[in-house]
Amino acid sequence: MLALVHTILGPDHYLPFIALGKARNWTLSKTLRICFYCGIGHVLSSVVIGLIGLAIGSAVFSLEKLEGMRGEIAAWILFVFGFAYMIWGLWRAFKRKPHTHFHLHSDGTGHEHNHAHVQSHTHVHDTEKKKATAWILFLIFIFGPCEPLIPLLIYPAAQFNTLIVVLVALIFSVTTIATMMGMVWVSLKGLSFMKSGPLARYAHSLAGLVIFACGGAMLFLGL
Repeated sequence: MLALVHTILGPDHYLPFIALGKARNWTLSKTLRICFYCGIGHVLSSVVIGLIGLAIGSAVFSLEKLEGMRGEIAAWILFVFGFAYMIWGLWRAFKRKPHTHFHLHSDGTGHEHNHAHVQSHTHVHDTEKKKATAWILFLIFIFGPCEPLIPLLIYPAAQFNTLIVVLVALIFSVTTIATMMGMVWVSLKGLSFMKSGPLARYAHSLAGLVIFACGGAMLFLGL
């Protein structure tokens, strides 16, 4: 239950995937797959740090302090990445703004038409950018800690009950990842019925704004 509530109350666990999935036209399966990998990195890094700390006898306070430092690093990466992505999205939207051209033919007639400089095919650079975006997300979630997990591991570890420690870590991890993917799935399914219309041009800048806001909420509101 704690893992479920922790994930739902932390919009940074799912909003970046929803925003980038829509902006980059990722398929639902690809978005969920990236979410899954990031979720594994998110919980596994905390489990590993927690178990190492318990093995060498680090105090709970020290482990929680370390997790807090990791969380601040993740928040700053999210904040800066979101801001940079938002600016890039605005530049992209302005660059691809539809405009009018007038053509004069040899017979004296002319016509005008609207178009935008949008390429219909995918360049290798576009693919590399999409991969880079996914890796940045993974890096953010590697640094992002599962703060409630450390205290949950302390009691069974103090009782030298290895089986309970493993079960607690496993249940917490599965619940967290499943909740992340569930929130992404439900949100994207709901958004699929909505037409973006003119806002489609600003999809990347809006995605950056969402990520920027998530980072800001983590840094300044403690979410």
